Amino acid sequence: MNATSVDKAPWFISAADQPPALEIVLLRQTVILSWNQFVFAEGGDDEVRIAFASHDVVVNGAGLGPLLHAIAANRVARIQESGRCEHFPGQVGRFIREIVVRKMETE
Repeated sequence: MNATSVDKAPWFISAADQPPALEIVLLRQTVILSWNQFVFAEGGDDEVRIAFASHDVVVNGAGLGPLLHAIAANRVARIQESGRCEHFPGQVGRFIREIVVRKMETE
């Protein structure tokens, strides 16, 4: 898979066809979700929600508008949470402050 960074953003867009999955790199674990399970995405510049059949993903940060559009096209190969040392209140530009992944409960 060929991937390209977007203006040093903490996400990578597939340069080829749609990647088979979205890799979510958290501080303590990595979660891989199949694009076949993608349901919808919504949000804006400071928060993006990505719904999969099995998981709900919330991305918080800044400059996330382009990420939302790339997710809608299923072109994102990887998103990565910032390290703790990168959590500065005055940080500007495109960055991901936090990613929360919740497994959907089935009854």
